[in-house]
Amino acid sequence: MMSMKKRKMRYRPVGEPTELDLRIMELERKGAIVPTRELIKTPEQIEGIRRAGVVNTGVLDLVASEIKAGMSTLDIDRLCRDYCAAHGAVPACLGYEGFPMSVCTSINEVVCHGIPKATDMLREGDIVNVDFTTILDGYYADASRMFIIGSTTAAKEQLVRVTKECLEIGMEAARPWHDVHDIGRAIQRHADKYRYGVVRDLTGHGVGCDFHEDPEVLHFAVRKPGMILVPGMVFTIEPMINMGTWRVFIDEDDPFGWEVISGDERPSAQWEHTLLMTENGVEVLSH
Repeated sequence: MMSMKKRKMRYRPVGEPTELDLRIMELERKGAIVPTRELIKTPEQIEGIRRAGVVNTGVLDLVASEIKAGMSTLDIDRLCRDYCAAHGAVPACLGYEGFPMSVCTSINEVVCHGIPKATDMLREGDIVNVDFTTILDGYYADASRMFIIGSTTAAKEQLVRVTKECLEIGMEAARPWHDVHDIGRAIQRHADKYRYGVVRDLTGHGVGCDFHEDPEVLHFAVRKPGMILVPGMVFTIEPMINMGTWRVFIDEDDPFGWEVISGDERPSAQWEHTLLMTENGVEVLSH
């Protein structure tokens, strides 16, 4: 008689299984994609991430109070780095896979990962995304905001507003014990109303005990099933919405190979929060 090989289970409880453990293992037995136990944060880890989130939000609040026309993106980097240091934290971006600065500053057609420079001066009418990740006592929090410099066109204003709506709609779609891909389906539906392109090459992600963890959080619609969102998971939603095509490319003039540009070089916008999944939906840990 041929022996049957048992399917390897992804989920392994620590110690005696809790009700949450049993529910996850039952879903896995039924074929669902479930997180590993390490992705479900302990109360102590959640508090650590929450403290990092307070600092991270403070960084972006400071930028909001100071950003203006005539300021360079290098000035923004200094603001963020100094605030971080004053609060006992470290910028996660600095040195990450060769990234040379503390914050990402992405202007107009730059989708994300814009590198601060003394020569990049903010001008009236620009839209700019400031994306910062804090490490505090080994815990990570990640968020970004859009800023309109002075007054801009109605088209850019709409893009910034609709992108924030996409984030909010994605947060509403992120429900405990549901598929992570519900988030992308909801965001895609809203962006499609405006004929905007939802960037597919970059995604949201788990965060908290490392910079990037599972699950991958898509912002566009797919048919395949994704990971089940379980209370205690921490992740980002960070839709990148282009005024035109969803396609992107890397700026050839960027010596570091980081800056991502919209495929047709039309404006792009992004908003990002770090979120904790609870039994009642998401809680914002950094915004």
